[in-house]
Amino acid sequence: MLEALSYQFVQNALIAGVLVSFIAGIIGTLVVVNRMVFLVGGIAHAAYGGIGLALFAGIPIFVGTSLFAILAALFMAFVTIHQRDKIDIFIGLIWAVGMALGIIFVDLTSGYNVDLMSYLFGSILAVNQEDLYYMGGLLALILLALLFWYKDILAVSYDSEYASIRSINVPFFYTLILILSALSVVVAIKVVGLILVIALLTIPIYIAQSLSSSLLSMMFFSGVIASIFTLIGLWFSYSFNLTSGASIILISALSLMFFILLEKLR
Repeated sequence: MLEALSYQFVQNALIAGVLVSFIAGIIGTLVVVNRMVFLVGGIAHAAYGGIGLALFAGIPIFVGTSLFAILAALFMAFVTIHQRDKIDIFIGLIWAVGMALGIIFVDLTSGYNVDLMSYLFGSILAVNQEDLYYMGGLLALILLALLFWYKDILAVSYDSEYASIRSINVPFFYTLILILSALSVVVAIKVVGLILVIALLTIPIYIAQSLSSSLLSMMFFSGVIASIFTLIGLWFSYSFNLTSGASIILISALSLMFFILLEKLR
């Protein structure tokens, strides 16, 4: 593995893995605490429509997918706030429609011959310098949001009624979390793929919960744990010539089972 570090694409993959791991750790914590896992799952699959649209329109994948994912997040926020009793129906709807649109756009794209598996299961070794700028910018945006609104986000995450009494704009912060989650899903697709993205947003958080005493420490530990899983997964995939995204999630899942077993024994 050490000789591989001399290659630029491997260096990019390692940097991308760490950046996305901390993005997933921070946003995954908010997703789990706010019980949004199913919502974000719907947004993740709807984002496939953005991939198809970007290919059809000839625009950068990150740009097209981000715009589509943000629209999906805004729709889900509106439905959750105003039609909470029908949320399951709308999640299923946007999940299916997004995937269907993505497939239709790909069918309509003339001369397209790239393997779609790279979007379904990740292509971290194909990360370029522009992708790294996008990932770094998103991490900076998330950190800025936490810097300015951490107490408000904390209040909304753990007790939205109390937050409302304190005159905190609960719908705004709920929507903000969903939008940041949508953007995080877009960058995570590059690393582990659309199919496996929810695992990256939840497995490290489950472990970090037992090691944390606050929301902030939970975010930090989640990012560190996700980074460890990503780096080990990359080494595993390189050593055995396996798909990187699937290897990262496999290492994460095995580690989670080992952690649960240790908890039971303890």
